[in-house]
Amino acid sequence: MTDPEIVIDILRRSLEGGQTVEIEGLGTFRKGAGSRYDFAAQTQPRVFVAYVVEDLVRARRLCEALRVQGCSPWLDKDELLPGQNWPRAIQRAIECSDVFLACFSTHAIAKPGQFQSELRYALDCAQCMPLDATFLIPIRLEACPVPARLAQIQYVDLFPDWDRGIHRLARAIERAMRERQPVRPRLVVSK
Repeated sequence: MTDPEIVIDILRRSLEGGQTVEIEGLGTFRKGAGSRYDFAAQTQPRVFVAYVVEDLVRARRLCEALRVQGCSPWLDKDELLPGQNWPRAIQRAIECSDVFLACFSTHAIAKPGQFQSELRYALDCAQCMPLDATFLIPIRLEACPVPARLAQIQYVDLFPDWDRGIHRLARAIERAMRERQPVRPRLVVSK
């Protein structure tokens, strides 16, 4: 059996057993009526949330607010599974994301480590996108500077008014999703 055949066999057996199968970033398969299988594509914006461990509580609060806004946030502490190659899983999650949120705080700007690495990788991914595309959105969790390399990108403050910041962020994510919609040619009929 080839690799694709193995995956199809596992998928079919799971669905026949009454299980729902979700493929991250793609959608959900369910057993339908009779011998049919139904597929629901994922339509929620995929949002990668980058933070430092000192800001985990605020990052989780942000993820919950994003879920309420109809987004599908990706947070390493909640998504990584035991045994996963976590650096590669994080890179893949960034690559598959519609939006990358960089959560800045006094801790984040000064601390070397994974947050800085994720931010640099997101900047690399953004280089392949159209110049006007919205991908990386800096978020300030508290009063702190945003790195000079991001000075040309408008950030959103989640302080002192959390709800106002979340509203602005939701609008930015909606706009980013509209930007990715393919332009449909218009039919022009002339007389």
